Amino acid sequence: MIKDTLWTLLAVVVFPGGLFAMALGLALKGVERRAIARLQRRVGPPLVQPFYDLVKLMRKRTLIPDTANRFVFLTVPLIGLAAMGVAAAMIPIPGFYQPSPLLGDLIVLFYLVSVPAVALMLAGSASGSPYGAIGFSREMAIVLAYEGPILLSLVAVALHAGAAMGQPIALSLSDIVNYQQSHGAFLFDPWLLPAFLTYLSFIPANLGIAPFDIPEAEAEVLEGPLVEYSGPPLGLLKLTSAIKSVVVIGLGVALFFPNGPDGIAGLVVFALKCVVMVLAGALLKAAVGRMRIDQAVLFYLKWPELLGITGLVLVAARL
Repeated sequence: MIKDTLWTLLAVVVFPGGLFAMALGLALKGVERRAIARLQRRVGPPLVQPFYDLVKLMRKRTLIPDTANRFVFLTVPLIGLAAMGVAAAMIPIPGFYQPSPLLGDLIVLFYLVSVPAVALMLAGSASGSPYGAIGFSREMAIVLAYEGPILLSLVAVALHAGAAMGQPIALSLSDIVNYQQSHGAFLFDPWLLPAFLTYLSFIPANLGIAPFDIPEAEAEVLEGPLVEYSGPPLGLLKLTSAIKSVVVIGLGVALFFPNGPDGIAGLVVFALKCVVMVLAGALLKAAVGRMRIDQAVLFYLKWPELLGITGLVLVAARL
């Protein structure tokens, strides 16, 4: 039991959560920024620019507005970062890493992925800034809109995997990955295509990629919830966003196309899959403009919700 606990702590702090997830997340941010610059015919920053930015923020002074709730203002960046560290440790890397049973299952991961959004809302409300309050309301509206579709997508995959393995429902990501390693990726199962498309539609809003970067719209609300943050707290919020990219993309890989080689090659393939999905997001961000918040909410309550329901009905019909 003590050995399992130590391995779990190591997974959260060092690999695949903690330091590894930080490094991979910042690297993905660098790839995204460079790709967008190239698509817009700019040179763009170096790939290591997010690392430089983080070091710079950690060395700056923290300024706290007089109107802010000091305790909440300083605490929420730590809560979001801790949640993403644990969530990253729960993502299987096919052929290389299997999470410990102590870390929980798909339900726990679903709630952990929502923690950074809650932390961002609290950050905006605690800052005392009107821009933060607007960002808070926008973030809350879009979270309420996309939480339903992503839950439908996860349930569809869990039911499908459970039926294939002779269980009522499969909530262990490791079991879902192992089944696909032996029987083929769910990505190529036509019955799960609506669930896959639903998950794809969830990624831009959760990661704040255009056209769904509405809560932090720089031209409208000056980064919204982050407008009053500076120094290390801002650095922690940026770091949380980077790790969340790894978690959300890694979860999509584990659910739909985890197949890959064993050993270190499996880790490399996993990272390459993350890069491909980041490049797809960069293309979307460079190609489209920002939606209004009412348009984004209506979109998620309409098309992804319909796709999610369709996927769940198709899976349930096969049980």
